Amino acid sequence: MDNTLNNIPTEPFETIEPIGKRVLIRKDEDKKQTKGGIQLPDTIEIPTITGRIVSVSAEVEMSSEFPLSQYDKLLFNPKGAIPVDFEGDNRLFVVDVENIVAVFRKQ
Repeated sequence: MDNTLNNIPTEPFETIEPIGKRVLIRKDEDKKQTKGGIQLPDTIEIPTITGRIVSVSAEVEMSSEFPLSQYDKLLFNPKGAIPVDFEGDNRLFVVDVENIVAVFRKQ
């Protein structure tokens, strides 16, 4: 019996590269209160989330169809987002570009 699977290194990953039409997003911190000072409940369900692109796949980077680049701030639908258990706070998500609702741009 080959025992090579037991010899796989268990070192933590250093990078994550999305594949296909996907980007890796770091979700912004959840808001605890509104700008007016109203305290939000912890169980509030918001259909979209903001975050920043950590990395984009090669396919997205080379396509003029998707004007997305690293550090862009996005509004995305979390229903199709795949959480990445890469960090303790679990704020990284792999997201299909179809689930990106908007990109925040400065004039």
